Amino acid sequence: MTSTAFDALRAYIEQTSPADDALAGATAHATEFALPFPDAATGQLLTTLTAAATRHGIDKPQAIAITPAASVVGLYLLNGLPDSGILSCIDPEAEHQANAKATFRAAGYAASRVRFLPSRPLDVIERLATSAYQLIYADVPTMDLLALLKTAWPLLSPGGTLVVANSLLDGTIADPTRTDRATLAAREADDYARDLDGAVLTRLPLGAGLTLLTKR
Repeated sequence: MTSTAFDALRAYIEQTSPADDALAGATAHATEFALPFPDAATGQLLTTLTAAATRHGIDKPQAIAITPAASVVGLYLLNGLPDSGILSCIDPEAEHQANAKATFRAAGYAASRVRFLPSRPLDVIERLATSAYQLIYADVPTMDLLALLKTAWPLLSPGGTLVVANSLLDGTIADPTRTDRATLAAREADDYARDLDGAVLTRLPLGAGLTLLTKR
């Protein structure tokens, strides 16, 4: 597929996706603050992955959004969670978490469906329960990718999926002439993901590269 066809297909998906005032407001906030957020195709994939991972009769399934754009990501995850599901949003910026809280309320989600953890992600997730979460979405600085993989992976229950956004640096990790710290960190994290025992790995050309790790 040519880049022109790929862009046209993305545009078609955007144009034919259901209109949603809450999502429009969330994307406007993310755009205003230059926060990376998933496009419609990626967001719908997140909804599907969440629905698939939580379909096995778990009493209170749980998902995590580790991203400053929690209002956008959270809407997609909540749409895939059953009514008993709980979403945890992790980011140190109180303003973005407040926007997410208002967005979810406007979308009709009860406050009890979401908990907000306004802290540095790597400081929080190492304290969360292992094997307790069915879907984890993470968009973290490149230098934190490896630590994120090592810390978040144990939190997944069997059949759960870890989604790491913007992990392949738009493909520049494949350029052998790139030896800057960010590229080396992304390569190290990608090597770790490919060798992770018990994981089903999928890498997709969405955003700057989307890595999916599903626990067998």
